[in-house]
Amino acid sequence: MLAAALLSLALLGSAHACSTGPLSMAGIVCRITKPALLVLNQETAKVIQTVFQRASYPDIKGEKTMMLLGQVKYGLHNIQISHLSITGSQVELTEAKTIDISIQNTSATFKGTLNYGYTSAWGLSIDQSVDFEIDSAIDLQINSQLICDSGRVQTNAPGCYLSFHKLLLHLHGERNPGWIKRLFTSFISFTLKLVLQGQVCKEISVISNIMADFVQSRAANILSSGDIGVDISLTRWPVVTATYLESHHKGHFIYKNISEDLVLPTFSPSLLGESRMLYFWFSEQVLDSLAKAAFQDGRLTLSLTGDKFKEALETWGFTINQESFSELFNSCTPSLAQVTVHCLTRPRISCQKKGVVVSSSVMVQFLFPHPDGLVAHTFEEDVITTIQASYSQKKLFLSLLDFQVTPRNASKEAESSSVAVQSFLQSMIAAVGIPEVMARLQVALTAFMNSKGLHLFNIINPEIITQDGFLLLQMDFGFPEHLLVDFLQSLS
Repeated sequence: MLAAALLSLALLGSAHACSTGPLSMAGIVCRITKPALLVLNQETAKVIQTVFQRASYPDIKGEKTMMLLGQVKYGLHNIQISHLSITGSQVELTEAKTIDISIQNTSATFKGTLNYGYTSAWGLSIDQSVDFEIDSAIDLQINSQLICDSGRVQTNAPGCYLSFHKLLLHLHGERNPGWIKRLFTSFISFTLKLVLQGQVCKEISVISNIMADFVQSRAANILSSGDIGVDISLTRWPVVTATYLESHHKGHFIYKNISEDLVLPTFSPSLLGESRMLYFWFSEQVLDSLAKAAFQDGRLTLSLTGDKFKEALETWGFTINQESFSELFNSCTPSLAQVTVHCLTRPRISCQKKGVVVSSSVMVQFLFPHPDGLVAHTFEEDVITTIQASYSQKKLFLSLLDFQVTPRNASKEAESSSVAVQSFLQSMIAAVGIPEVMARLQVALTAFMNSKGLHLFNIINPEIITQDGFLLLQMDFGFPEHLLVDFLQSLS
């Protein structure tokens, strides 16, 4: 279950200050439930195998007084693991304390070289070197804590124990190894057990925190693009209950290394359930900050030129009024026309039960060909849209539930046009412009998420739910094999 404990850190970011108080102020909350940990447990063997292989086993040296032989000096050198198999593992969450991981029947074979020497009572000096194998059967018990140390989330294992059911020595090339085996059984085996336990437990701690850093970097990367990033610092210590792990994050968006340190809303644990594997809670403040960062970066623009403009009209079934059409194009081809849309001020985002409400002021400019050049018709509009989102077949879908368009200003060219032309352009904004922006936005967001590897996850029955003041994602998932592969490759 070590893999479960480690991979559960995927959303646990670094922290500048970690509160232990009863209230949680957060912009983003991640909850991983017990069923999810059991799924993550499937690949425990690969992580444990890496632990044993990476562990550095020091030479074991000593001496022992034996009858007739006198003082016997010995050393086990070049100790390496050559085989490992794991029968099973279990995990339990201890309320407000630890993640208890039990790994049963780990069969391990160690190889190395045994050097020994002595001077007998008759003055005969012997120095011998033989290869050896040690067959062992081991149970591991790990009591792991998620802690906040030096401003970052790390793992701590206050309890790490190896229980040996079997420890057998096989010597190669020794004609009469009986007395060496007896020496090993009576003395060396005790020292060897201590060395193995110390080194394996040490490596478990090292790999746990390497993976913590690995997945924290992945989480931050998923939420970043160009000059836009997100502060996923923890606002309090991770919460461990008998049924879930939970982390609380700032969620402030960063633009060009500058972040607004906004007052965070209060999160209540009752807002999330325990029936799904994974929950993400986003306050509307996080979504609003994202909109601001996207506006600052100049990403909220759309330009359709020539055939793309004509294709958009046909896609949304817009019927062109022939009289208005002729007045606008003045007998020129529509393929020379173009339209641009951009936000005048930063959009505002709020979450309500009916959906995500986006309020924005936009400028829409139509450029139509004319014998004397392009004629521009410009409109400023206040637009309020209500959107619901869903995710299926590895694609994001945005559904437009409602919208309101309120005219603000228009250019002199637009005002001097006939009433029919003005009505034609306004209806084009509503019937073509808003749906086209929505369609292009869902394609762009899907492409962005896939570029971060989201399509590699086996996400099962995801739900995107909006409530007053927050947005909730809840889902089940299959084991993220690619994430573990990437991590293990990073260790090699």
